[in-house]
Amino acid sequence: MEREAAEDGAAGRQIGRSLRRREDGRFLTGAGSFVDDEPAEGALSLYVVRSPHAHASIGRIDTGRARDMPGVAGVFTAADLALDGLGPMPCVAKVRTVTPLVVPPRHALASGRVRHVGDPVAFVVADSRNAARDAAEMVAVDYGILPAVVDGAAALRDGAPVLWEEAPGNLAFLFRAGDRAATDAALGAAAHVSELALVNNRVLATPIEPRAAIGRYDRESGMLFLTLTGQGVQEVRLELARDVFHLPAERIRLFAPDVGGGFGMKNFLYPEWILVLWAARRLGRAVRWVADRSEDFVSDTQGRDQHSTARLALDSEGRFLALEVETVANLGAYLSGYAPGVPTNMTAMGGVYAIPALAVEVRGAFTNTVPVDAYRGAGKPEANYLIERLVDLAAHETGRDPVRLREMNLVTRFPYRNAAGTVIAEGQFAANLEAAAGRGRDGFAARRAEAASRGRLRGLGIACFLETARGATEENAAIRFPGDGTVELLLGTQSNGQGHETSYAQIAADLFGLPVERFRFVQADTGRVPEGHGHGGARSMHMGGTALVLAARQVIEKGVLVASHLMQADPSEVAFANGRFRLRGAKGSAGIDLLDVAAAAQKGTELPAGMAPGLDSQALNRCDIFTFPNGCHVAEVEIDPETGATRLVRYSATDDFGRLINPLITAGQVHGGVAQGIGQALLEAAVYDPASGQFLSGSLLDYALPRSDDLPAFEITLVEAPSAANPLGVKGSGQAGAMAAPQTVMNAILDALAPLGVERLDMPATPERIWQAIRAGRRTSTP
Repeated sequence: MEREAAEDGAAGRQIGRSLRRREDGRFLTGAGSFVDDEPAEGALSLYVVRSPHAHASIGRIDTGRARDMPGVAGVFTAADLALDGLGPMPCVAKVRTVTPLVVPPRHALASGRVRHVGDPVAFVVADSRNAARDAAEMVAVDYGILPAVVDGAAALRDGAPVLWEEAPGNLAFLFRAGDRAATDAALGAAAHVSELALVNNRVLATPIEPRAAIGRYDRESGMLFLTLTGQGVQEVRLELARDVFHLPAERIRLFAPDVGGGFGMKNFLYPEWILVLWAARRLGRAVRWVADRSEDFVSDTQGRDQHSTARLALDSEGRFLALEVETVANLGAYLSGYAPGVPTNMTAMGGVYAIPALAVEVRGAFTNTVPVDAYRGAGKPEANYLIERLVDLAAHETGRDPVRLREMNLVTRFPYRNAAGTVIAEGQFAANLEAAAGRGRDGFAARRAEAASRGRLRGLGIACFLETARGATEENAAIRFPGDGTVELLLGTQSNGQGHETSYAQIAADLFGLPVERFRFVQADTGRVPEGHGHGGARSMHMGGTALVLAARQVIEKGVLVASHLMQADPSEVAFANGRFRLRGAKGSAGIDLLDVAAAAQKGTELPAGMAPGLDSQALNRCDIFTFPNGCHVAEVEIDPETGATRLVRYSATDDFGRLINPLITAGQVHGGVAQGIGQALLEAAVYDPASGQFLSGSLLDYALPRSDDLPAFEITLVEAPSAANPLGVKGSGQAGAMAAPQTVMNAILDALAPLGVERLDMPATPERIWQAIRAGRRTSTP
């Protein structure tokens, strides 16, 4: 990893240091605490009965034999939940659609009809997981099999099986953005128009920790407690209370211990969260549910699955004039919490390029598949993939160098309002492209020639990306002094592998002049952190870090008042630096330590008149400003034309994430995102049988994830161009790799295949697909 740092000569600073993650010690020694590690005395186990059919009516459900099985505490169906008045799970996305957004009711258990393989129908609670599983196999459901449709475009055609009466033709929404008249005019006047049909393949998040939950109920207080593998516990609590259980939010408390990855998928309310809480209240005992991997595959939200046709208009000099996009977004059988907001996220449409006119139409389709929702980037990877594939195609069709074509169309003046309405405030797009392309192309011709001597095809792909990072427009932070020599940092964001326990401590260490080890990190407990917006949108350091800065300022401002009172000085004479309050101009170590001032303030006996005890603070950061992480990636592949086998041999990136709190953690985030993007490009595909709707990728035997030997050593250069959007100068880094890698790898593959006449290829670029494309290209090019 190389780092081109912004100037920072402050001695002893923690921001900018590549500290090892504090949390890794417990993870590496088996001391982490995940949901399945959590003790729950006397807990029952819950097992869900799921539909084996993609589309079927539900007749009689016979639970008699299951109830009689040993150890069974109860067997329940949708009718039982309905008697308690439980409401449906909400879709909270706010989207301005042309047609009304259709949100069919989605209850924790299906009633009347199942609409995808894995749809929950009933559940068993028993003394052990094995007992619950055995009893679940005794639940007999009378299904009436119905025709299924799994492809989004097919679902919108006349005569397709209809999933919901309230959604004729399976249309969930119609969305349009941009200026149609200006785009049509530009397309008509263009010297060249490149058109490309693209599939952004359906993928699975597959975090290392499957979903799990423990529900508890306290009869005396009427409180419900949920421990879960979640990423945004405050929002999940709100939906559980407001929409499902119809309770004040204060009557439900959520906890998330260590979370083994999520990638957006764990942001949402799931049926199982409802079931464990309801069962705990009904039975008066703790109830635990832990998914196995195959169950996760048919119950976790899935990602991407967009089919687009896009056209890019160029003038005679190669300047971009307009971009037209038509997309069908496969949403699955139900609208998950944020699903409509993903394919309609226009903030990154057009990427780093100045494109004067834009017209986008998106149709959301219901299908007999698992619901689709946000997955590492949530619409922005799709937008970046689309424009970068189009730019490479346009370069090929017009005989232009793909780097030079990019260069001449980059946004270079800021702020720049793109055709989708996003104001891009800053960026060093040209410098990043030049640096990345220069490093990537150096010596490539020789490497290509050497590969050819071995009968291999070598290709080089270059692609840029633009992220719009912020997520929700509010975030909370609190600082507490418990009196034991530590300082608690309570954040409304949530880590599930991003290293927040370390990064926030580094920020606080600089703000307060204390060692990193003094700080304790608190998150994902709605009892202690009742307000927050969790994870998503590469937002934590931008939104949560700024909230922490605001809370720290409150501490220092009040600390000056307390310290001046203790020192019998005017507050204007007292300054704070390096962990101590001192009289201005005083020499030596005279002064009072922050923790001593906090202790005195907590006693409340030596405070200025009318001041409340304690230095504890809480701050709300309201901000609707995006940061703009950006960069340029370069990939090299080598292909065996006889088999289609492809090897990714080099991968480099030049990325700008603003000021880096911890460069080592940032590089790790980039590595993970790039690996996921490479997986989507080369390996991953969540496949359904088009006739039966059966899920064909039901286990890790059938769903290929990237392994270490699929990946080269990554060469990452981090360029620090501080953002003006927040006092820390940070930009988000958690999603960028997944936004850049797919198009970079696919451009490299198509560059390798270009001599054989292959111009178009969809992800995943498996050996079979490449081999077939080579054969088709040879047939086309043969006279």
